[in-house]
Amino acid sequence: MTSQYRDAAGKRLTDYPRPSVAVDTAVLTVPVGGALSVLQVRDAVDGYWRLPGTFVHEGERLAAAVLRSLATKAGVTGLAPEQLHVFDDPSRDDRGWVLSVAHVDVVPAASLVLDDERARVVPVASATGMVHGHDDIVEFAVASLRSLYSAAPDPRGLLAEPFTMTELRRLHEAVRGEALLPDSFRRAMVPLLAATDAKRVDGPGKPATRYRRR
Repeated sequence: MTSQYRDAAGKRLTDYPRPSVAVDTAVLTVPVGGALSVLQVRDAVDGYWRLPGTFVHEGERLAAAVLRSLATKAGVTGLAPEQLHVFDDPSRDDRGWVLSVAHVDVVPAASLVLDDERARVVPVASATGMVHGHDDIVEFAVASLRSLYSAAPDPRGLLAEPFTMTELRRLHEAVRGEALLPDSFRRAMVPLLAATDAKRVDGPGKPATRYRRR
């Protein structure tokens, strides 16, 4: 039998204090005509709205814990969250020393079918005052997404193709939380898009060209 591991100080792994490990997920979306929003769930214990998350079970992989929390807390399946950041401030969670491996997913609003009693989608500007340090997770996720949308046309595929330049600009405005100059936006985006033969008529005037992402 192999002897139990001890480090240079003669201590076993179990001799050291360890944090609890949680996973928390920021699911971001843009409802039709709305602002950048995030999925929240109602805590079954205290009733507060927060991000879907859970403690990692013994022998469980992080990705499995994320999917389990989304299914059991929000009733949401079929997502593919990615690791975002590790939040490790020992004082971040009022329950104790909890290390959170935060995840993020960005999905079209139509893909979120929610039970209103336990889950909702709210603008990120309103998703504040959450427990367990979840405000910091949303802030980090939003900053990361806005950085992506400053450089490429709808890189997370929130718009169904083909789309007009106006539809694309309005989406980017929602994600970035600011108004964008139409002419400047068009000049930046056109080289990154492929025009289609499809046209869309939105009232009087020349039919609008519709695009696909390259």
